[in-house]
This record gives sequence, C-alpha cells and structure tokens, in this order.
Amino acid sequence: MTAPRARPVFPPLPELGDLLVAGVDEVGRGPLVGAVVTAAVILDPSRPIAGLADSKVLSEKRRLALAAEIRDKALCYAYGRAEPMEIDTINILQASLLAMQRAVAALAIAPQHVLVDGNRAPRFACAATAVVKGDARVAAISAASILAKVLRDAEMDALHERYPQYGFDRHKGYPTAEHFAALRAHGPLSEHRRSFAPVRDVIAARLAES
Repeated sequence: MTAPRARPVFPPLPELGDLLVAGVDEVGRGPLVGAVVTAAVILDPSRPIAGLADSKVLSEKRRLALAAEIRDKALCYAYGRAEPMEIDTINILQASLLAMQRAVAALAIAPQHVLVDGNRAPRFACAATAVVKGDARVAAISAASILAKVLRDAEMDALHERYPQYGFDRHKGYPTAEHFAALRAHGPLSEHRRSFAPVRDVIAARLAES
C-alpha cells in the first residue's frame, strides 16, 4: 500500500489586516523568446471573483473569462515587462524582479503591502512578502498570474501572425521540440533571448557554418 503523499508545509501568510494589498506575479521566465510579463492587482473586497487560481491550471477559455472579470472588478491593475535585450543583459531572474517593480509602480493606487509569488521579492516603495506557491494561495496573486498569462499569450499569438513558421501559437515560446526545430531551420529572431543556451547554441552553429 502506497503511503499518502505529505502535503507541503508553507510558512503562514502575513497578517495584513485592512492594508491595501497588491498581488504580483510573472509569466515567461522559461520561454526562449519575448518579454517576461508581470501584472500587479489590487482586488476590491466588496466585489469578490469566484474561481481565481494559478493561471497554469486553468483552461484558456476560463483564463480569458476571469481576466475580463478581473479587469472589470479590481480596484486597479497594471502590467510590467522586461524585454529580451534586458533579459540578456541582467539575466532572467533580475529581469523578472525589475518587471514586477514596473508593474507595481504603474498601479493607479499605491499599495500598502505587496505579495509576490515565489521565494524572492524585489524592493518596492512599501513592504513586500514573497509567498511560495502564492498563485494558488492568494487571490490577488492568482489574479495577477491570470492577467500576465493572458497578455503574454496574446503577444505570442501576434508574433505567430508575423512568423508562422515558428509555431508560437502552440508552444508560446517555450523550449519544445517544435521550437528547437524551427530555430535550427530558420535561425533566431530579434525577439529571441540570445543568452539562453538553445538560442546561443544555434547562433554559434550558424557562425561556424558561415
């Protein structure tokens, strides 16, 4: 008989009382192409949104519906991003943290505390707490993950319209076998992250052949 799997033990969330709290999350650390996109959301307690969850476990149809509801009901929301050139310059972790700072700074209402998905929070103008698995534990972070995912997926669909041979509408820029094959066949685009090993290797191979 298989022993039941132990549930992960998370540190308790901070007691924030009536503070105005923003949730922040990022999408796009793993892909080989495009920006890393973040969103910051301050939810309205008087207008709850049912079904908020980590964007990765939701269907595309459900994400789109929730994103529209978040944009309608949230007190405010904003996006941040770091482009491929920035990622190549300062690395993907630092670019993700920078994009989070940009999202929070763009909010129309200044939060009093920020909850960030993950195990590291950048510096903000107010106090912040990193929340492991926050996109599944904190409604505002779930909302941010949904907005960021919907926006970045739309950007990948737009890139697909320009370069259909890469299949961005299917793999969204992630390192799949299809993406690797397209990279080898067609070479990297200006939107590709040249500091990422698969892209760097293709560039090196093409230079060796020339």
